[in-house]
Amino acid sequence: MKIFQAWVNKFLKIAATRGAGKMLAVVSFTEAIFFPIPPDLLLIPIALAQRKRAFVLAFQCLLFSMLGGVVGYVIGYYFMDFIGNPIIEFYGLTEKYAVVQNWYEKYSAWAVAAAGLTPIPYKLCTLTAGFFKINFFVFLIASVLSRGLRFFAIAALIYAFGEKMRFFLERRFDWVLVGALVLLVLGFVILKYL
Repeated sequence: MKIFQAWVNKFLKIAATRGAGKMLAVVSFTEAIFFPIPPDLLLIPIALAQRKRAFVLAFQCLLFSMLGGVVGYVIGYYFMDFIGNPIIEFYGLTEKYAVVQNWYEKYSAWAVAAAGLTPIPYKLCTLTAGFFKINFFVFLIASVLSRGLRFFAIAALIYAFGEKMRFFLERRFDWVLVGALVLLVLGFVILKYL
């Protein structure tokens, strides 16, 4: 898995810098709107490097993810034609509007929560929730609960098993990265074929 070693080294270098928290905030914010890489991939090595701050980092990840989610919702609500559609088209998910709308009509908060917890791209959730005029507070609460569960579960595992997790990730981070990328692609595939 040497092809991923450069990425592994980059994530571990970022985790050891003073600006790691800022980078985590930027990735968390932009991933909710357009950025393709989930913040978990940065949260894990940063939390390992700063184990005592794992829960603070998870909260930071959640906060900036929610701020990005609100921006994504507003873009979908007011600017879908100019900004939202090009993002959706870039990821090849334009034809999924009807599927996502059906999910929102049937499941409302559960559809938002599923996108927050699963490999379904969260940016698709934020943009389409605004576009389909999902109740903003339902969107926000479901997002906070699902994203919070995801980020705080990572923090809890790292806090509880820090050195074991560090040892595992130092030896197998390439597999974790591959797994995360597979889940990301799987999220897009699930949406594409529903």
